Amino acid sequence: MAICHLASLSPSPFIRFAPKRLFLSSRAFPSSLKNKSFSATTMASAVQKVLVPIANGTEPMEAVITIDVLRRAGADVTVASVEKQHQVDACHGVKLVADTLITDCVDSVFDLISLPGGMPGAATLRDCAILESMVKKQAADGRLYAAICAAPAVALASWGVLKGLKATCYPSFMEKLSSAATAVESRVQKDGHAVTSRGPGTAMEFSVALVEHLYGKDKADEVAGPMVMRSNHGEEYTLREVNFLEWKFKDTPQILVPIANGTEEMEAVMIIDILRRAKANVVVASVEDKLEIVASRKVKLVADMLLDEAVKLSYDLIVLPGGLPGAQAFSNSEKLVNLLKTQKEANRPYGAICASPAIVFEPHGLLKGKKATAYPAMCNKLSDPSEAENRVVVDGNLITSRGPGTSIEFSLAIVEKLFGRQKALEIARTMVFTKP
Repeated sequence: MAICHLASLSPSPFIRFAPKRLFLSSRAFPSSLKNKSFSATTMASAVQKVLVPIANGTEPMEAVITIDVLRRAGADVTVASVEKQHQVDACHGVKLVADTLITDCVDSVFDLISLPGGMPGAATLRDCAILESMVKKQAADGRLYAAICAAPAVALASWGVLKGLKATCYPSFMEKLSSAATAVESRVQKDGHAVTSRGPGTAMEFSVALVEHLYGKDKADEVAGPMVMRSNHGEEYTLREVNFLEWKFKDTPQILVPIANGTEEMEAVMIIDILRRAKANVVVASVEDKLEIVASRKVKLVADMLLDEAVKLSYDLIVLPGGLPGAQAFSNSEKLVNLLKTQKEANRPYGAICASPAIVFEPHGLLKGKKATAYPAMCNKLSDPSEAENRVVVDGNLITSRGPGTSIEFSLAIVEKLFGRQKALEIARTMVFTKP
């Protein structure tokens, strides 16, 4: 039950800022955003304050990608729970810990308020009177507000802040949206001070568009480049496979995803979320001495168990997210390295993304005789970088990938190896990663 009550609102010292004109890039953004001009709330070089509210049932990819990308740009992002406690149980069993409660944000002014989707999370956000009042004030004062997936239709439309504007949302909510806005099928739509988007598979495009609005094209390009984003949004994913090997499992595949302080949160959450969508049994294990870890962009994630407990089990697949400090923690974990070596020796699948192939697998002999890829700046550490330019590489029982912007492709490739390409494409369409 959400804690938001209108009676708890106190007068807020909102400040109106003079607008500055900015323009979205015509490259790497949807056509609905091209040639659109709009105002930023402060100087593009200033630190922008952003609020991302979360609730039980929030879609974790949409929340975490938004937080991560905006923090990469230098934004001061506050993650606020609209529940009675800081920890929320997001969709697909992902546990997130907010920075604060929404009641503590009443007197703050934000340059952007961005709502993730997911059900029933979007409905809980809608029913939060504090959040509703803040977003209505945001719209009235000409400051940026945004929502993705179910949230544009369920929350923004019901609050009346999309009236007369073009907006988009998750495909199955388009009819609901059309009663309160001009519904369009753009992957990202900007109109007035509202930015909307379609689902988990458009969350990275959505987040980079928010960066460009707040900071300008140069900053958006600076943030997008290192993430290794796709240029062909909406198209089917591809993978490079050599030495074909069928991945086998009994009943339900058992998958281990370790996390550590400094793990790249986008990569971890996308892997966990997508594999659980495929109905795999995913165990999230902390290599630290407690369940809660602080990821690379300060997102707080809660594991299912400690690695000490997780190593007692057997897995059909072990898959490592990246993030340099997290990968170093994995490499320094004797228990995890031994588990990975046992996995390889048993010819059972294992994989990694971003820094982890180079920092964990390579020095411990887990890439010997294998083709692999890694984060571009670390491919020179690979003993065989001949396939490193590919976004996803499968070599027998090994799968590797490049970075945050390849995480969905990486996860879908795992689904394909376990359940077949049709299942992977079905999930891709459901997430609006590919065209629905």
